[in-house]
Amino acid sequence: MSRVTTTITDHVAHVELSRGDKMNAVDPDMLTSLITAGEALRGNLDVRAVVLSGQGDAFCAGLDVASFAALASGDPMDIMMPRTHGPSNDYQHVSMIWQQLEMPVIAALHGVCFGAGLQIASGADIRIAAPDTRMSILEMKWGLVPDMGGMVLWPALMRADVLRRLTYTGEEFTGAEAQTYGLVTEITDTPLERARELAKLIASKSPSATRAGKALVTYALQNAPDAALLEESRAQATLIGKPDQMEAVMANIQKRAPKFG
Repeated sequence: MSRVTTTITDHVAHVELSRGDKMNAVDPDMLTSLITAGEALRGNLDVRAVVLSGQGDAFCAGLDVASFAALASGDPMDIMMPRTHGPSNDYQHVSMIWQQLEMPVIAALHGVCFGAGLQIASGADIRIAAPDTRMSILEMKWGLVPDMGGMVLWPALMRADVLRRLTYTGEEFTGAEAQTYGLVTEITDTPLERARELAKLIASKSPSATRAGKALVTYALQNAPDAALLEESRAQATLIGKPDQMEAVMANIQKRAPKFG
């Protein structure tokens, strides 16, 4: 059963967690549906930006504990350790897929964003949250640690001491507080509206430059400065003089909106 709805309009894909009656809690069907939705966008040249949001009163309340009770009945090593998507298992890929997409992903957060939901949102390039969004690295409440990509994603966003405190305590914090931690990019009372506005703006730019920009930022975060400097030059050389770049130049000279192929 699909728990995710994807619509594509004007080069923007809107991926919506659509289990609103359960605060979009992640059960096995949601896990599979999110991975499928993300994979379906991989390599889609028509999509220039993605908005990720939750239906109803929450972005995502975390794992549906009842649905994953089977994890405790079997051997967790047999379930958690197999790598199903390169370096990740399914539980990690549901967050990492959004980083792997070629186009920018913007998460719109409201209501609650706990545990698994926070890790999924952290896979996005940008997070827009309502100031009163309730957030938590909730796993410690259940005697667990984050295991859905958070420990790859969060060190690039938060200071180590803040990450340690939030992980050790499982304490709840607001969207406004999350912005001071580095977890949230912008605060607004209308996060979905702002996410769509930002996605529209991104979609109006050169698609090849936008993809190259995302890849370059990711590369710079994962590699040494010397390698990043070389990658800057390589990426730029692939863009200069190509159709998208020439159209961007001509549109600016002619003071019109660009028309990219």
